[in-house]
Amino acid sequence: MAYSETKCSEWCFVHTDFVVLKKLSGMNHTALITGASKRVGKALAEHLASKGWNIIIHFNSSEKPAEKLENELRQKYPQQKFGRVKANLAIESEVERVIPLVVSEFGPLDLLVNNASVFNPGYLKETDAQLFDSQINVNLKAPFLLMRDFASHCKKGNIINFVDTRITTNKSNFAAYSLSKKGLWELTKMAALEFAPEIRVNAIAPGVTLPPEDKDEKYLWNLAKNIPMKKPGGLEPILKSLDFILENDHLTGQLLFADGGENLGQNA
Repeated sequence: MAYSETKCSEWCFVHTDFVVLKKLSGMNHTALITGASKRVGKALAEHLASKGWNIIIHFNSSEKPAEKLENELRQKYPQQKFGRVKANLAIESEVERVIPLVVSEFGPLDLLVNNASVFNPGYLKETDAQLFDSQINVNLKAPFLLMRDFASHCKKGNIINFVDTRITTNKSNFAAYSLSKKGLWELTKMAALEFAPEIRVNAIAPGVTLPPEDKDEKYLWNLAKNIPMKKPGGLEPILKSLDFILENDHLTGQLLFADGGENLGQNA
């Protein structure tokens, strides 16, 4: 079964040729990962694909990296399905099209990973309405809408939200960002209660993981001096946390800190 590529405008679903799965029913699973074209999201996509998952790569402005990742995964795992969906998570109408569009192409999803986020500094006194809205819309409102639609269209499965070890503090240098992630953790617990037992909802809180795009590994190691484990975590603790959540079918409403103990407040 082959599909021709569709050009993106404001939003669209992009699908290229894929092989129809020949695996036994129930052996294949499909995951939608937001912000999956780069960094942590890309690692999550590659990790799940290596375990036999079909992957839908969400992206906004990173179309070329998303296309490259999709092509690489398809070549490496020809018996699995891969696609990509474009949506600006700051725009409500685009977010609300994502789940129905993906389900119409791939059928019900088994996993939603809310990984995408924006991360901008600003103390409370420096935070204007525009900055506040930009953090809340992408980091909290978009996951809320995607979780709601996942529950409505997919009926069962898993949702994993990426929060931040900052939720354990009241440091205000990233005030709006921190509030958005605190809200996402509260949403995780609320959804876990409402969606059970058909849908499990959990969260992962990374700490010192990857350097910003304009920094190097030395920058990470300097940060890591201030956490109990004294070293950057890298991607492995996050991937292991993902596996633990998926494999433990009695786990819901929980938060795994993949942060080297930073949440313990050594520098509070």
